Amino acid sequence: MECASCDTGIDHCHGTLVVHPDGGFAECTDPACEDGDRVRHGLIVDCQALGSGCGCAAAPGKPLLRQAS
Repeated sequence: MECASCDTGIDHCHGTLVVHPDGGFAECTDPACEDGDRVRHGLIVDCQALGSGCGCAAAPGKPLLRQAS
């Protein structure tokens, strides 16, 4: 199966964008990705959804406050 975005020349990334709540920092799972723009990524997850967790996640029992966009 081929990627429709690749076939049509649309700028995109095949990695997953991991968004961190602290300051809006985001990183991609694809080491070749140089642009962390949400528009380029079809898969976007919150870092707390990762099975291994994340160091920036709030401590258990403490609510995580987020800034509205």
